[in-house]
Amino acid sequence: MAASVERMCGAALRRSSVLTDCSFSWRKNLSLRKTLVIWKQPPFRTFFTDRRKLHTAPVVRTFRLRPFHFLVATGGGYAGYRHYEKYKEEQLEKMGIEIPIKLASKWEVSLYKSVPTRLLSRAWGRLNQVELPTWLRKPVYSLYIWTFGVNMKEAAVEDLHHYRNLSEFFRRKLKPQSRPVCCYHSVISPSDGKILNFGQVKNCEVEQVKGVTYSLESFLGPCTSTEDVQFSQTSSCNSFQNQLVTKEGNELYHCVIYLAPGDYHCFHSPTDWRVSHRRHFPGSLMSVNPGVARWIKELFCHNERVVLTGDWKHGFFSLTAVGATNVGSIRIYFDRDLHTNSPCYSKGSYNDFSFITNNNKEGIPMRKGEHLGEFNLGSTIVLIFEAPKDFNFHLKPGQKIRFGEALGSL
Repeated sequence: MAASVERMCGAALRRSSVLTDCSFSWRKNLSLRKTLVIWKQPPFRTFFTDRRKLHTAPVVRTFRLRPFHFLVATGGGYAGYRHYEKYKEEQLEKMGIEIPIKLASKWEVSLYKSVPTRLLSRAWGRLNQVELPTWLRKPVYSLYIWTFGVNMKEAAVEDLHHYRNLSEFFRRKLKPQSRPVCCYHSVISPSDGKILNFGQVKNCEVEQVKGVTYSLESFLGPCTSTEDVQFSQTSSCNSFQNQLVTKEGNELYHCVIYLAPGDYHCFHSPTDWRVSHRRHFPGSLMSVNPGVARWIKELFCHNERVVLTGDWKHGFFSLTAVGATNVGSIRIYFDRDLHTNSPCYSKGSYNDFSFITNNNKEGIPMRKGEHLGEFNLGSTIVLIFEAPKDFNFHLKPGQKIRFGEALGSL
Protein backbone atom coordinates (compact mmCIF):
# COMPACT_ATOMS: atom_id res chain seq x y z
CA MET A 1 0.00 0.00 0.00
CA ALA A 2 2.75 2.42 0.92
CA ALA A 3 4.66 1.51 -2.22
CA SER A 4 1.70 2.30 -4.48
CA VAL A 5 1.18 5.64 -2.77
CA GLU A 6 4.87 6.42 -3.25
CA ARG A 7 4.63 5.56 -6.95
CA MET A 8 1.58 7.81 -7.40
CA CYS A 9 3.30 10.74 -5.70
CA GLY A 10 6.39 10.31 -7.90
CA ALA A 11 4.28 10.31 -11.05
CA ALA A 12 2.50 13.48 -9.95
CA LEU A 13 5.81 15.18 -9.23
CA ARG A 14 7.12 14.21 -12.66
CA ARG A 15 3.96 15.57 -14.37
CA SER A 16 4.30 18.81 -12.43
CA SER A 17 7.94 19.12 -13.47
CA VAL A 18 7.07 18.54 -17.11
CA LEU A 19 4.27 21.14 -17.00
CA THR A 20 6.59 23.58 -15.26
CA ASP A 21 9.25 23.04 -17.92
CA CYS A 22 6.65 23.48 -20.73
CA SER A 23 5.28 26.63 -19.11
CA PHE A 24 8.78 28.07 -18.73
CA SER A 25 9.65 27.16 -22.29
CA TRP A 26 6.41 28.71 -23.65
CA ARG A 27 6.96 31.90 -21.64
CA LYS A 28 10.56 32.06 -22.82
CA ASN A 29 9.50 31.73 -26.46
CA LEU A 30 6.77 34.35 -26.04
CA SER A 31 9.24 36.74 -24.43
CA LEU A 32 11.69 36.14 -27.26
CA ARG A 33 8.99 36.82 -29.88
CA LYS A 34 8.03 40.05 -28.17
CA THR A 35 11.66 41.06 -28.09
CA LEU A 36 12.02 40.33 -31.79
CA VAL A 37 8.84 42.26 -32.63
CA ILE A 38 9.92 45.22 -30.57
CA TRP A 39 13.40 45.12 -32.13
CA LYS A 40 11.95 45.19 -35.67
CA GLN A 41 10.00 48.40 -35.07
CA PRO A 42 11.81 51.67 -35.89
CA PRO A 43 13.32 53.23 -32.80
CA PHE A 44 11.52 56.05 -31.14
CA ARG A 45 13.30 59.31 -30.56
CA THR A 46 13.28 60.51 -26.99
CA PHE A 47 13.56 64.07 -25.76
CA PHE A 48 14.22 64.92 -22.12
CA THR A 49 12.77 67.95 -20.46
CA ASP A 50 12.83 69.15 -16.87
CA ARG A 51 9.35 67.81 -16.25
CA ARG A 52 8.92 64.63 -18.20
CA LYS A 53 10.28 62.37 -20.90
CA LEU A 54 8.62 62.77 -24.31
CA HIS A 55 8.48 60.11 -27.02
CA THR A 56 7.99 61.09 -30.68
CA ALA A 57 6.72 58.99 -33.56
CA PRO A 58 9.16 57.85 -36.23
CA VAL A 59 10.11 60.72 -38.56
CA VAL A 60 9.54 58.59 -41.65
CA ARG A 61 5.92 58.02 -40.75
CA THR A 62 5.20 61.61 -39.78
CA PHE A 63 6.74 63.46 -42.74
CA ARG A 64 6.13 61.05 -45.62
CA LEU A 65 5.30 63.08 -48.81
CA ARG A 66 3.04 61.58 -51.44
CA PRO A 67 3.55 63.00 -54.98
CA PHE A 68 -0.15 63.04 -55.83
CA HIS A 69 -1.09 64.91 -52.67
CA PHE A 70 1.80 67.32 -53.19
CA LEU A 71 0.73 68.07 -56.78
CA VAL A 72 -2.89 68.55 -55.75
CA ALA A 73 -1.90 70.88 -52.93
CA THR A 74 0.47 73.01 -55.00
CA GLY A 75 -1.82 73.04 -58.05
CA GLY A 76 -4.83 73.97 -55.96
CA GLY A 77 -2.88 76.68 -54.18
CA TYR A 78 -1.67 78.19 -57.45
CA ALA A 79 -5.18 78.05 -58.97
CA GLY A 80 -6.56 79.76 -55.89
CA TYR A 81 -3.88 82.42 -56.08
CA ARG A 82 -4.60 83.08 -59.77
CA HIS A 83 -8.35 83.35 -59.08
CA TYR A 84 -7.64 85.78 -56.27
CA GLU A 85 -5.42 87.90 -58.56
CA LYS A 86 -8.10 87.84 -61.25
CA TYR A 87 -10.73 88.88 -58.71
CA LYS A 88 -8.57 91.82 -57.59
CA GLU A 89 -8.08 92.93 -61.21
CA GLU A 90 -11.82 92.79 -61.86
CA GLN A 91 -12.49 94.87 -58.75
CA LEU A 92 -9.90 97.45 -59.82
CA GLU A 93 -11.47 97.64 -63.29
CA LYS A 94 -14.93 98.20 -61.78
CA MET A 95 -13.55 100.98 -59.60
CA GLY A 96 -11.86 102.59 -62.61
CA ILE A 97 -8.37 102.12 -61.14
CA GLU A 98 -5.61 101.31 -63.60
CA ILE A 99 -4.08 97.87 -63.04
CA PRO A 100 -0.31 98.09 -62.40
CA ILE A 101 1.84 96.48 -65.07
CA LYS A 102 4.35 93.79 -64.06
CA LEU A 103 6.35 92.68 -67.08
CA ALA A 104 8.01 89.29 -67.13
CA SER A 105 11.80 89.15 -67.21
CA LYS A 106 13.70 87.39 -70.01
CA TRP A 107 14.34 84.27 -67.95
CA GLU A 108 10.65 84.02 -67.03
CA VAL A 109 9.67 84.24 -70.71
CA SER A 110 12.32 81.65 -71.62
CA LEU A 111 11.09 79.36 -68.85
CA TYR A 112 7.50 79.70 -70.06
CA LYS A 113 8.52 79.02 -73.67
CA SER A 114 10.37 75.87 -72.56
CA VAL A 115 7.03 74.30 -71.61
CA PRO A 116 6.03 71.95 -74.49
CA THR A 117 2.83 73.83 -75.28
CA ARG A 118 2.97 72.85 -78.96
CA LEU A 119 3.07 69.15 -78.05
CA LEU A 120 0.29 69.61 -75.49
CA SER A 121 -1.80 71.48 -78.07
CA ARG A 122 -1.39 68.67 -80.61
CA ALA A 123 -2.38 66.14 -77.95
CA TRP A 124 -5.41 68.27 -77.07
CA GLY A 125 -6.32 68.48 -80.75
CA ARG A 126 -6.25 64.69 -81.08
CA LEU A 127 -8.29 64.30 -77.92
CA ASN A 128 -10.90 66.65 -79.37
CA GLN A 129 -11.26 64.35 -82.38
CA VAL A 130 -12.13 61.30 -80.26
CA GLU A 131 -15.78 60.40 -80.72
CA LEU A 132 -17.64 60.37 -77.41
CA PRO A 133 -20.26 57.75 -76.55
CA THR A 134 -23.79 59.10 -76.90
CA TRP A 135 -24.50 58.73 -73.18
CA LEU A 136 -21.35 60.71 -72.27
CA ARG A 137 -21.87 63.70 -74.58
CA LYS A 138 -24.45 65.59 -72.56
CA PRO A 139 -22.56 65.40 -69.21
CA VAL A 140 -19.25 66.48 -70.81
CA TYR A 141 -20.71 69.33 -72.85
CA SER A 142 -22.93 70.46 -69.96
CA LEU A 143 -19.86 70.76 -67.73
CA TYR A 144 -18.12 72.88 -70.39
CA ILE A 145 -21.23 75.04 -70.85
CA TRP A 146 -21.50 75.60 -67.10
CA THR A 147 -17.77 76.37 -66.71
CA PHE A 148 -17.47 78.91 -69.54
CA GLY A 149 -21.01 80.28 -69.74
CA VAL A 150 -21.85 79.07 -73.26
CA ASN A 151 -25.25 80.16 -74.61
CA MET A 152 -26.52 77.12 -76.50
CA LYS A 153 -29.78 78.87 -77.44
CA GLU A 154 -27.77 80.67 -80.13
CA ALA A 155 -26.46 77.42 -81.63
CA ALA A 156 -27.94 76.18 -84.90
CA VAL A 157 -28.25 72.73 -83.26
CA GLU A 158 -29.08 72.88 -79.56
CA ASP A 159 -29.18 69.11 -79.04
CA LEU A 160 -25.90 68.18 -77.32
CA HIS A 161 -26.09 64.60 -78.56
CA HIS A 162 -25.64 65.89 -82.11
CA TYR A 163 -21.96 66.79 -81.55
CA ARG A 164 -19.86 63.66 -81.89
CA ASN A 165 -16.70 65.10 -80.34
CA LEU A 166 -15.37 68.20 -78.63
CA SER A 167 -14.04 69.61 -81.89
CA GLU A 168 -17.51 69.68 -83.45
CA PHE A 169 -18.89 71.27 -80.30
CA PHE A 170 -16.24 74.02 -80.35
CA ARG A 171 -16.92 74.75 -84.04
CA ARG A 172 -20.70 74.80 -83.70
CA LYS A 173 -22.59 77.07 -86.08
CA LEU A 174 -24.95 79.79 -84.93
CA LYS A 175 -28.50 80.59 -85.94
CA PRO A 176 -28.45 83.23 -88.70
CA GLN A 177 -30.67 85.64 -86.75
CA SER A 178 -28.48 85.44 -83.62
CA ARG A 179 -25.70 87.59 -85.17
CA PRO A 180 -27.11 90.31 -87.46
CA VAL A 181 -24.39 92.09 -89.45
CA CYS A 182 -24.32 95.87 -89.04
CA CYS A 183 -24.68 97.53 -92.45
CA TYR A 184 -24.26 101.15 -91.31
CA HIS A 185 -20.60 100.97 -90.24
CA SER A 186 -17.58 100.28 -92.39
CA VAL A 187 -15.82 97.85 -90.02
CA ILE A 188 -17.56 95.23 -87.87
CA SER A 189 -16.29 92.79 -85.27
CA PRO A 190 -15.03 89.61 -86.98
CA SER A 191 -15.81 87.46 -83.92
CA ASP A 192 -17.23 87.28 -80.43
CA GLY A 193 -14.81 88.33 -77.72
CA LYS A 194 -13.45 91.04 -75.46
CA ILE A 195 -11.84 94.26 -76.68
CA LEU A 196 -8.32 94.40 -75.26
CA ASN A 197 -7.14 97.53 -77.05
CA PHE A 198 -7.72 99.77 -80.06
CA GLY A 199 -6.57 103.07 -81.52
CA GLN A 200 -3.90 104.55 -83.78
CA VAL A 201 -0.56 102.88 -84.39
CA LYS A 202 2.17 105.25 -83.20
CA ASN A 203 5.95 105.01 -83.68
CA CYS A 204 5.63 101.58 -85.26
CA GLU A 205 4.42 100.16 -81.91
CA VAL A 206 1.07 98.48 -81.24
CA GLU A 207 -0.49 98.03 -77.80
CA GLN A 208 -1.62 94.46 -77.03
CA VAL A 209 -3.08 95.81 -73.78
CA LYS A 210 -2.78 99.29 -72.33
CA GLY A 211 0.86 100.03 -71.55
CA VAL A 212 2.29 96.83 -73.11
CA THR A 213 3.38 97.08 -76.74
CA TYR A 214 4.90 95.02 -79.54
CA SER A 215 6.73 95.91 -82.72
CA LEU A 216 4.57 96.29 -85.82
CA GLU A 217 7.33 94.99 -88.09
CA SER A 218 8.04 91.97 -85.87
CA PHE A 219 4.35 91.16 -85.82
CA LEU A 220 3.59 91.46 -89.56
CA GLY A 221 7.06 90.64 -90.86
CA PRO A 222 9.01 92.62 -93.47
CA CYS A 223 7.25 94.06 -96.48
CA THR A 224 7.46 91.89 -99.57
CA SER A 225 9.27 93.22 -102.60
CA THR A 226 6.71 92.00 -105.08
CA GLU A 227 3.86 94.05 -106.44
CA ASP A 228 1.36 91.36 -105.49
CA VAL A 229 0.82 92.81 -102.04
CA GLN A 230 -0.53 96.33 -101.97
CA PHE A 231 2.35 97.90 -100.04
CA SER A 232 3.75 101.30 -100.94
CA GLN A 233 7.47 100.76 -101.51
CA THR A 234 9.00 104.06 -100.48
CA SER A 235 12.58 104.91 -99.69
CA SER A 236 14.37 102.95 -96.98
CA CYS A 237 14.61 106.06 -94.78
CA ASN A 238 10.87 105.90 -94.10
CA SER A 239 9.64 103.77 -91.24
CA PHE A 240 7.89 100.46 -91.66
CA GLN A 241 4.65 102.10 -90.61
CA ASN A 242 4.84 104.64 -93.41
CA GLN A 243 5.41 101.87 -95.93
CA LEU A 244 2.03 100.38 -95.07
CA VAL A 245 0.11 103.63 -95.60
CA THR A 246 -0.75 103.82 -99.29
CA LYS A 247 -2.75 107.08 -99.40
CA GLU A 248 -1.71 110.50 -98.28
CA GLY A 249 -3.52 111.82 -95.23
CA ASN A 250 -4.41 108.35 -93.91
CA GLU A 251 -3.42 106.81 -90.59
CA LEU A 252 -2.84 103.26 -89.39
CA TYR A 253 -5.29 101.82 -86.84
CA HIS A 254 -5.44 98.63 -84.83
CA CYS A 255 -7.94 96.61 -82.77
CA VAL A 256 -7.28 93.53 -80.57
CA ILE A 257 -10.12 91.09 -79.80
CA TYR A 258 -9.64 88.24 -77.32
CA LEU A 259 -11.76 85.09 -77.78
CA ALA A 260 -12.39 83.24 -74.52
CA PRO A 261 -12.97 79.44 -74.49
CA GLY A 262 -16.73 79.98 -74.12
CA ASP A 263 -17.00 82.32 -77.11
CA TYR A 264 -18.11 81.49 -80.65
CA HIS A 265 -14.90 80.13 -82.25
CA CYS A 266 -15.38 81.06 -85.91
CA PHE A 267 -14.29 84.42 -87.32
CA HIS A 268 -15.63 86.35 -90.29
CA SER A 269 -14.63 89.11 -92.66
CA PRO A 270 -14.79 92.47 -90.86
CA THR A 271 -15.37 94.48 -94.06
CA ASP A 272 -15.41 94.27 -97.84
CA TRP A 273 -11.81 93.68 -98.89
CA ARG A 274 -9.46 91.58 -101.02
CA VAL A 275 -6.99 89.13 -99.48
CA SER A 276 -3.84 89.05 -101.59
CA HIS A 277 -1.23 87.47 -99.31
CA ARG A 278 -0.86 85.03 -96.43
CA ARG A 279 2.12 84.84 -94.09
CA HIS A 280 2.37 82.02 -91.53
CA PHE A 281 4.67 82.43 -88.52
CA PRO A 282 5.31 79.16 -86.65
CA GLY A 283 6.09 79.88 -83.01
CA SER A 284 5.20 79.29 -79.39
CA LEU A 285 1.68 78.66 -78.16
CA MET A 286 1.57 80.60 -74.93
CA SER A 287 -1.69 81.67 -73.38
CA VAL A 288 -3.07 84.96 -74.71
CA ASN A 289 -5.59 85.73 -71.96
CA PRO A 290 -5.54 89.36 -70.77
CA GLY A 291 -3.49 88.54 -67.67
CA VAL A 292 -0.66 86.99 -69.70
CA ALA A 293 -0.90 89.74 -72.33
CA ARG A 294 -0.35 92.23 -69.52
CA TRP A 295 2.65 90.21 -68.27
CA ILE A 296 4.66 89.31 -71.41
CA LYS A 297 5.82 92.06 -73.75
CA GLU A 298 5.46 91.24 -77.47
CA LEU A 299 3.41 88.15 -76.62
CA PHE A 300 1.72 88.11 -80.03
CA CYS A 301 5.13 88.17 -81.75
CA HIS A 302 6.23 85.06 -79.84
CA ASN A 303 3.14 83.03 -80.68
CA GLU A 304 2.23 81.23 -83.87
CA ARG A 305 0.02 83.36 -86.10
CA VAL A 306 -1.46 83.63 -89.59
CA VAL A 307 -1.35 87.10 -91.15
CA LEU A 308 -3.76 87.86 -94.00
CA THR A 309 -3.00 91.10 -95.84
CA GLY A 310 -4.70 92.91 -98.69
CA ASP A 311 -6.55 96.13 -99.34
CA TRP A 312 -9.95 97.74 -98.91
CA LYS A 313 -11.43 100.96 -100.20
CA HIS A 314 -9.23 103.10 -97.94
CA GLY A 315 -5.92 101.26 -98.50
CA PHE A 316 -4.01 98.61 -96.55
CA PHE A 317 -5.96 96.05 -94.50
CA SER A 318 -4.84 93.01 -92.49
CA LEU A 319 -6.39 90.41 -90.21
CA THR A 320 -4.15 88.23 -88.02
CA ALA A 321 -5.28 85.07 -86.22
CA VAL A 322 -2.99 84.46 -83.22
CA GLY A 323 -2.62 80.93 -81.84
CA ALA A 324 -2.52 80.07 -78.14
CA THR A 325 -2.21 77.12 -75.78
CA ASN A 326 -4.48 74.31 -77.02
CA VAL A 327 -5.24 76.47 -80.08
CA GLY A 328 -2.54 75.27 -82.43
CA SER A 329 -5.16 74.66 -85.11
CA ILE A 330 -5.91 77.82 -87.11
CA ARG A 331 -8.01 77.19 -90.18
CA ILE A 332 -8.60 79.56 -93.12
CA TYR A 333 -11.45 78.24 -95.24
CA PHE A 334 -10.09 79.29 -98.64
CA ASP A 335 -6.46 78.28 -97.86
CA ARG A 336 -6.10 74.50 -98.07
CA ASP A 337 -2.30 74.68 -98.09
CA LEU A 338 -2.13 76.15 -94.58
CA HIS A 339 -0.98 73.72 -91.86
CA THR A 340 -0.40 75.08 -88.37
CA ASN A 341 1.29 73.65 -85.25
CA SER A 342 3.70 71.42 -87.18
CA PRO A 343 6.05 69.26 -85.03
CA CYS A 344 9.20 70.86 -86.50
CA TYR A 345 9.87 74.45 -87.47
CA SER A 346 12.76 76.91 -87.62
CA LYS A 347 12.76 79.61 -84.98
CA GLY A 348 12.05 83.03 -86.47
CA SER A 349 10.98 81.61 -89.83
CA TYR A 350 7.80 82.33 -91.77
CA ASN A 351 6.08 81.03 -94.89
CA ASP A 352 4.64 83.30 -97.58
CA PHE A 353 1.86 82.46 -99.98
CA SER A 354 0.35 84.78 -102.59
CA PHE A 355 -3.25 84.49 -103.71
CA ILE A 356 -2.52 86.64 -106.76
CA THR A 357 -1.56 84.55 -109.77
CA ASN A 358 -1.52 84.93 -113.55
CA ASN A 359 -5.09 83.66 -113.62
CA ASN A 360 -6.23 85.66 -110.60
CA LYS A 361 -5.08 89.28 -110.50
CA GLU A 362 -7.41 90.38 -107.68
CA GLY A 363 -6.79 87.81 -104.94
CA ILE A 364 -9.61 86.48 -102.75
CA PRO A 365 -12.60 88.88 -102.51
CA MET A 366 -14.30 88.84 -99.10
CA ARG A 367 -17.67 90.33 -98.25
CA LYS A 368 -18.50 91.83 -94.88
CA GLY A 369 -19.68 89.07 -92.52
CA GLU A 370 -18.57 86.21 -94.78
CA HIS A 371 -17.08 83.12 -93.08
CA LEU A 372 -13.29 83.40 -93.02
CA GLY A 373 -11.87 80.82 -90.61
CA GLU A 374 -11.98 79.22 -87.18
CA PHE A 375 -9.97 78.41 -84.07
CA ASN A 376 -9.89 75.11 -82.26
CA LEU A 377 -10.70 76.61 -78.85
CA GLY A 378 -10.22 80.36 -78.37
CA SER A 379 -7.54 82.91 -79.12
CA THR A 380 -7.02 86.45 -80.46
CA ILE A 381 -7.82 88.43 -83.61
CA VAL A 382 -5.72 91.50 -84.44
CA LEU A 383 -6.90 93.99 -87.09
CA ILE A 384 -4.40 96.50 -88.52
CA PHE A 385 -5.72 98.73 -91.28
CA GLU A 386 -5.37 102.05 -93.02
CA ALA A 387 -8.15 104.64 -92.83
CA PRO A 388 -8.67 108.41 -93.07
CA LYS A 389 -7.92 110.55 -90.03
CA ASP A 390 -11.62 110.99 -89.23
CA PHE A 391 -12.12 107.25 -88.59
CA ASN A 392 -13.65 106.69 -85.15
CA PHE A 393 -13.94 103.55 -83.02
CA HIS A 394 -17.26 102.92 -81.24
CA LEU A 395 -15.69 100.88 -78.46
CA LYS A 396 -14.58 100.89 -74.85
CA PRO A 397 -11.55 98.96 -73.52
CA GLY A 398 -12.60 95.71 -71.89
CA GLN A 399 -16.10 95.63 -73.34
CA LYS A 400 -17.67 92.41 -74.61
CA ILE A 401 -18.51 92.38 -78.29
CA ARG A 402 -20.20 89.96 -80.67
CA PHE A 403 -19.63 89.15 -84.29
CA GLY A 404 -21.47 91.61 -86.56
CA GLU A 405 -21.46 94.54 -84.15
CA ALA A 406 -19.80 97.80 -85.17
CA LEU A 407 -16.12 98.46 -84.46
CA GLY A 408 -15.89 101.87 -86.10
CA SER A 409 -16.75 104.06 -89.06
CA LEU A 410 -15.94 107.32 -90.81
